[in-house]
Amino acid sequence: MTVDPRAALDRFLAALEAHYHAVSARRGDQDPAVDDAYDILADAFDVYAESLGRAHNEALPFDITDDEDDDDEDGDALYDVDKVPDEAFEDFEDEAADDGGATEDED
Repeated sequence: MTVDPRAALDRFLAALEAHYHAVSARRGDQDPAVDDAYDILADAFDVYAESLGRAHNEALPFDITDDEDDDDEDGDALYDVDKVPDEAFEDFEDEAADDGGATEDED
């Protein structure tokens, strides 16, 4: 079954709104409305991502993963610095070189 990407996007946006409203009206740590909105949002995202890929051969820049899929056993790191490409730091290194390593207070 092929889903129209525009319809899937509309459903995804509505799911984002519903999730926000559920979270903002949360009635405790274990509010089932928040859990339900989370599940609906995750499903709407998956449908949108799949329909976009099928219709336009395009992928989104992020993905939803299950807790079981996490490779980070200790839960401390948000990302593995060793896996970040060197290009990600080029702008920062260029700014440091342009400043000559000096701060504004130095004369």
